[in-house]
Amino acid sequence: MKIAVVGTGYVGLVAGACFAEAGTHVTCVDVDEAKLAKLRAGQVTFFEPGLEELVKRNWPQRLEFSSDLAASIRGRQAVFVAVGTPPSEDGSADLSHVLRVAEDVARLAEHEVVLVLKSTVPVGTNAKVREVVARHARHPVAVVSNPEFLKEGDAVNDFLKPDRVVIGSDDAHALEVLGRLYAPFTRQRNRIQTMSPKSAEIVKYAANALLATKISFMNEVARLCDAAGGDVEHVRSALGADTRIGYPFLYPGLGFGGSCFPKDTRAFVRTGEELGVPLRITEAAMLANAEPVRDMLRHLAEDLGGLSGKTIAVWGLAFKPRTDDVREAASLRLIAGLLAEGATVRATDPEALDTARDALARDGLAGRVELLGDQLATCAGADALVIATEWNEYRNPDFEALAGVMRGRAIFDGRNILPPETVTAAGFDYRGVGRPRFAAAAPAGPR
Repeated sequence: MKIAVVGTGYVGLVAGACFAEAGTHVTCVDVDEAKLAKLRAGQVTFFEPGLEELVKRNWPQRLEFSSDLAASIRGRQAVFVAVGTPPSEDGSADLSHVLRVAEDVARLAEHEVVLVLKSTVPVGTNAKVREVVARHARHPVAVVSNPEFLKEGDAVNDFLKPDRVVIGSDDAHALEVLGRLYAPFTRQRNRIQTMSPKSAEIVKYAANALLATKISFMNEVARLCDAAGGDVEHVRSALGADTRIGYPFLYPGLGFGGSCFPKDTRAFVRTGEELGVPLRITEAAMLANAEPVRDMLRHLAEDLGGLSGKTIAVWGLAFKPRTDDVREAASLRLIAGLLAEGATVRATDPEALDTARDALARDGLAGRVELLGDQLATCAGADALVIATEWNEYRNPDFEALAGVMRGRAIFDGRNILPPETVTAAGFDYRGVGRPRFAAAAPAGPR
């Protein structure tokens, strides 16, 4: 089969590379010639484990890159739309890019084609796209809703081994084309779920809203443990043992971030408002997401006797491990709060230094945070260390080396990845999220 994918961002490039890996001939389309040149050279413009290898392995035999939409869709059975849907000021999704691509494809198509909406869009978008297509198409164009469910940091595996493939359409030809495309990924059992376009559109937002709510709920439990003197790790372990609840997304921390959860929960709430259905639980999850960073700032100030004049080391800038994405990352909210209180901040991350530098510049904080590529150097002269992202590299630090370079002896574990007993035995005070404060068992060296 031959398909085109419009958009070489996170969703589009992963989809294109994974379809190519399964034997489909794919042309990825983008207007950014500089990005296309890098992709032709095998350079992926963002970090996602395994993706660059897929691109290099399939280009140019089964994976091509082009800025010519008309040529790219010629002879293709399906065209996937994977362009951005950034949030508008009111939280709703901006559909202008999706509608523009739909119009262009409908106008340029020289034969029957299936137009597949892969971008995250609110309910009712399929109908809007069909209206645009009806005005411009000269040949039959079936519009299908096919939301993505990719986790940053594990997107390639998610695409190649999906939990489910949701297809919103009642068009027999479109269902046959999509069935053939996804057949290589559903060989062990049929994971394709067919439904109406509106149901498919709701699934994506509802899934992300539910996961975000689970995170926020656990963070609220952590706040309760903090106030009452409990230990959220004990509570989490007991809750997760209930098979009706389970352990995934039951880990307290500094809150959710990234390109999906914040944007999609806001858009989900906005869609509810437009339809006269207040989504109170999702609204509460959004509000609760701001509290963990505020609590961490309060604990830092209390334990250090104020933040003015203190030097704080931050390990982790990406919103989660195995990505360089810092969009709406809790680490950046924490850093902004530390700077506002007069602290000096030094930070590091295995992959997100460049993206963090750009984000800090956009926030007017360029030059106020020292970004380093070395964990130990980041802690030199620090009064405290904060772990803001749960990278594996941070799970077993050299405490003796830390004691040799840090001025203070306080570790604030924003993801609860360190065993308190190990930290305190090394001579450091430990405070996690929703956990009691653990005092150092013995000095770890000269202060």
